[in-house]
Amino acid sequence: MDRPVPEALSAFEGDVVAAARRLVGAVLTVDGVGGVVVETEAYDREDPASHSFSGPTPRNAAMFGPAGRAYVYRSYGIHWCLNVTCGPVGHGAAVLIRAIEPTTGLDRMAERRRVSDPRLLASGPGRLCQALGITRAHDGLSIVEPPFDLRLPDSDGEQDLVTGPRIGITKGVDAPWRFGLRGSRFLSRPFPRGS
Repeated sequence: MDRPVPEALSAFEGDVVAAARRLVGAVLTVDGVGGVVVETEAYDREDPASHSFSGPTPRNAAMFGPAGRAYVYRSYGIHWCLNVTCGPVGHGAAVLIRAIEPTTGLDRMAERRRVSDPRLLASGPGRLCQALGITRAHDGLSIVEPPFDLRLPDSDGEQDLVTGPRIGITKGVDAPWRFGLRGSRFLSRPFPRGS
């Protein structure tokens, strides 16, 4: 059974690593288009790979705001990336949503992405944002209010997760803060064997 909105927000008020694990298996849609979150990464203020490590800037301001907000930034000047802010106001932590398994609005995703293979629609943060129509205009919006809708899975059963190092960073590379749904065909990249 899905959790109500206030409890969904409370999942982001504490530890970012716990929130990253908790998001795997959640259903995320934007204007009715989306699917099941299958891969996340955690980034905390004390983490040298985090955008918040050097303090607040106009680009990362959402990371220092309330928990449960979208932090959207452009990666390499090309792709938008979606994060969910975590911790108390001023803390500077967020969970990167790396991949979803598309379940709703596949035609709209395929049109936006110009691909038909469901595995290529939202497997990677840039693809995900393109498929869901996420841009900088979504930065700072609540992740549990329109156009977003987020439903966390019932916490009675922990998802079967794989854990490994994060992708595409040069600092903090050893932190095992990437989480994925074991056996998913929609991950952005495979996890190391034995994860």
